[in-house]
Amino acid sequence: MNEIRNMIEITGATGAITDVDQFLEELAEFAQQNHLIIQAFDAGAIYGKTHLLSAVNHARRAMERKANTTNTLAMEILLYASGERQLKLAIPKVGVKSGQGTIAFVLIDAEKRKTKETFDALINELLQQFSLKRDDAVLDGTMHTLKVFGIGTVELQTVTKAKYGDLILEKVAMVDIIK
Repeated sequence: MNEIRNMIEITGATGAITDVDQFLEELAEFAQQNHLIIQAFDAGAIYGKTHLLSAVNHARRAMERKANTTNTLAMEILLYASGERQLKLAIPKVGVKSGQGTIAFVLIDAEKRKTKETFDALINELLQQFSLKRDDAVLDGTMHTLKVFGIGTVELQTVTKAKYGDLILEKVAMVDIIK
């Protein structure tokens, strides 16, 4: 399945970020050195791997169609994952936060040549570099995540709990419409 997606990995982690700007700068360096596209998120604003895969697919499509709002795939993924059209709204909503917390990563093999083993080793190296502990459970959506996206009681009553993630996917897809 990963080969079909050109080696996309989504992983969660716990740990502390003391300086968000420095973290993002070092993350960009790591991505460039390893020929990766990486985007990091506050995992508390993510509702499962499907949420981020949808954002990646929408962002790729926007870039292919030259309908992108940003200059990079990583930033376009951030917009779609947030369900927002503007970075000034997207970053506070789903961007990484300083302090002890949870982080979600999307990693894409920019070269499309890495093996699964090489890719896994790079993920482990990334987590080690930032003193983070892998924890994919942080990707599971919560009621807090739904509130971050403005999904209230009325909307929640229209679907079963198993479909809550679909409400987030609607927000991701709406970015195409509000562009």
